[in-house]
Amino acid sequence: MRVLVCVKRVPAPGAKINLTADGQAVDTAYLAFTTSPHEECAVEAAVQLVEQSGGESTVLTLGPTQADEQLRYAASIGINKAVLLSIETAEWDPQRTASAIASAIRDVEATDGAFDIVLFGNESADSGNFQVGVRVAHALGRPMVNGVKGIEIDASSVRARREADAGVEVYSLQMPVVLGVKEGINLPRYPTLKGRLASKKVEVAQVAPVGERGGQQMITLVQAAEQVSQTIVLGHGPEAAPAVVDLLEELGILK
Repeated sequence: MRVLVCVKRVPAPGAKINLTADGQAVDTAYLAFTTSPHEECAVEAAVQLVEQSGGESTVLTLGPTQADEQLRYAASIGINKAVLLSIETAEWDPQRTASAIASAIRDVEATDGAFDIVLFGNESADSGNFQVGVRVAHALGRPMVNGVKGIEIDASSVRARREADAGVEVYSLQMPVVLGVKEGINLPRYPTLKGRLASKKVEVAQVAPVGERGGQQMITLVQAAEQVSQTIVLGHGPEAAPAVVDLLEELGILK
């Protein structure tokens, strides 16, 4: 079993996002970075698949040299190999990103053999475009299911399960396949000290990405309006009771 999982370096959830003065990029001066939550589950799924069926796993990302941190984190929990498609320009559009990843996958497979399963997160935590995994699957000519909450291996086929309004959908796909993993499929493990130390020795293969610019163009980023909440103290002790009653009547709780 050969499994590839693709991840993305994104700002840590809950962080305050500031923009550069020209509105063309996120100001990263005080930001911490991590792997998208869906992709953390995809990494865990890759490790579990290899643990169950044998073989090896590879993690790949397209991003700045600092994304080495996310690759080594994946290695610290059990991923065997790492590939960095290093870019130093602004973030690539989904079409160009998918083209570069598909090209890199072909190159790796030409040398080491085909991946049975390629995993993506359902969508990235920052842009949430839902496009890259689908575009890569299309470029490689492989079947793809997104929103996956369960994966089972049966000889040369994969059973992928995802939730739907009417219940659960189950797909049977012949490998090689591409799957978009959704958060909640598993509980990602924490790296051990041994895993952390081992990840420092993993060789990260740096590859120059090749991808034609897509049709999308970023014009400007706009800061979302902050929601401000205000707390009003109605009073203290017994004297607050009339104000509480008035408020309950205003809300329609008391008739």
